[in-house]
Amino acid sequence: MGRTIPSFRIALHLEEKRWKPFRDALDRKDRVTLDRMFLASRLHVSACMMAARPVRIHCMMMAMLLHQYKQLLSLGI
Repeated sequence: MGRTIPSFRIALHLEEKRWKPFRDALDRKDRVTLDRMFLASRLHVSACMMAARPVRIHCMMMAMLLHQYKQLLSLGI
């Protein structure tokens, strides 16, 4: 039997494609920032794969928030 849901890596790519119109509307500097946010979600993809959430962006946003929070903690804030 095949999988009923795509792997999260594929789902992540599909979600990024859904956000392309938003990304294209940003100026160049903000596009780089958004790309870095998506990169942060890829850093924690193993946690997202285990979550099996039906709304992909929720897990991606949590991974982005986790990454940002870790950066703040490393700065001593």
